[in-house]
Amino acid sequence: MIEKLRIQGGVRLKGEVAVSGGKNAAVAIIPAALLAHSPCTIENLPDIDDVHVLIDMLRWLGAGVEFQDGVMQIDPTTVDKYQPPYDLSSRMRASYYLAPVLLGLFGCAEVPMPGGCDIGARPIDQTIKGMTALGADVRVERGVLYVSTMGLSGSEVYLDMPSVGATVNTMLTAVSARGNTIIYNGAKEPHIVDLANFLNSMGARIKGAGTDVIRVMGGRPLHGSNYAVIPDQIETGTLMIAAAATGGDVVITGAIPTHMEALSAKLLEMGVYVGEDDDRIHIRSDGNLRAVNIKTQVYPGFPTDLQQPMAALLCTANGSSTITETIFENRFRYLEELKRMGADIRVFGRTAVVDGIDRLIAAPVTATDLRAGASMIVAGLMAEGITDIYGVNYILRGYDGIDRKLRSLGAKVEMVLRG
Repeated sequence: MIEKLRIQGGVRLKGEVAVSGGKNAAVAIIPAALLAHSPCTIENLPDIDDVHVLIDMLRWLGAGVEFQDGVMQIDPTTVDKYQPPYDLSSRMRASYYLAPVLLGLFGCAEVPMPGGCDIGARPIDQTIKGMTALGADVRVERGVLYVSTMGLSGSEVYLDMPSVGATVNTMLTAVSARGNTIIYNGAKEPHIVDLANFLNSMGARIKGAGTDVIRVMGGRPLHGSNYAVIPDQIETGTLMIAAAATGGDVVITGAIPTHMEALSAKLLEMGVYVGEDDDRIHIRSDGNLRAVNIKTQVYPGFPTDLQQPMAALLCTANGSSTITETIFENRFRYLEELKRMGADIRVFGRTAVVDGIDRLIAAPVTATDLRAGASMIVAGLMAEGITDIYGVNYILRGYDGIDRKLRSLGAKVEMVLRG
C-alpha cells in the first residue's frame, strides 16, 4: 500500500517524456464498448485506477475484459446484468456513463449515484433532462439512478449548460434511440469528439461533435472496432506546468498541441517558451515568470482541471495573479495546503489572489482531490527541501506513472510504501 509521494524539490526538469492516453476519453469510451454486438479493442489507454475500476465493473456485469500494456479487449456479448455494484460505482464519477449503455441493452438500468472527487456540486439534472427527452423514465431514489424505457426515440435536446457528463450520456442514449437526435449547447471538449469518433467507428452516425450542436442518427446496429484513445489533455498540461515551474527544458511527445492552446497562451504570457511541432510540445523556462490572471471556462477556455497545478506555478511568479473558478464552487480547498508551504494566497468567494513569493518551502501536504494532487506535485518540485504528499490514491486515479515520468526528466520523486 502506497502511503505518500516524496519529492526532493529544486531540480530542473530536462528531457523528453511521452504523455499517456486520455483519462476523460477512456472512462466514456470503455462503457460505450458494451453497445457493440462484437468485441472491441481499445488502444492507448492509461494505466490508472479509474480504468481498473471500470474493468471490475464490466466484468461484474458479465463482459469479458483483458487489459495489458495500454490495450484493452472487451467482449460485450456476455453482459447479463444491469445493476453495477455500489462499492465500485461510488469510486468514480464516470460510473453513471453505464446508465444509458445498459438502458440501450436491457431497456432498464439501476446505477448507484456516481462518486469521484469532492470539488463541489455536480448535479445530474442535465443528464436526466437529456435521457427523459429521448423517452427514458428516470428517477433517483436512495442514492440510485433508475432508468427504464418502453422505447427510445430521437428528439431535440436543449441542455441548459454545456455539461460534459450530460453531453456524453445524451449521446450514449441517442445512439440506441430510433430516429434523429439533435443536442443543442453540447460540450465541446476533446473527449466528446473522441467518444463520437469511437461510436462512429462502431457504425454510429454522429456529426457536429466539437461544436455546440451534435446530431445523432440513432438505432443503427453497432459492431466492434479497433480504436486508439487520444492523449490526455490534462496530463499534458500538468507536465507543461511542471517544466515551467522548475525552469526546465522539456519536450512532451504524443500530445495534441491544439488542445492546449488556452494553457499555452498563459504560459507565453508568463514568459515561458512554448514550441509546437506535430505531436510535440517544447517547454523552456528560466524560472523568472510574470504573474497572470486565470479564469476557468468550458472548452476551449482555460480548463478547470488545470487551475490547481497552475496555482502552484503562480506562487513564485513576479507580481500578483488572480484565479477565478467558474465551474466548481468547492475547488479552492487545496490552497490551504499550498499555504503550508509558504504561499501567499487570499480567497474571495470564487476568486483567489496569489501574491508571488521568492520560493516555496517543503512541508507535508495532502491531496484533497485528483487535480489538487497535481498541484501538490508541482509545488513539491518547486519547493526547497523534501515534500511528502499524502492522499496519493487521488493522484493514482488520473495520472499514469507520474512518478516514473518525472524521474525520467531528472526529478527526485518516489512512491513510499506504508510501514
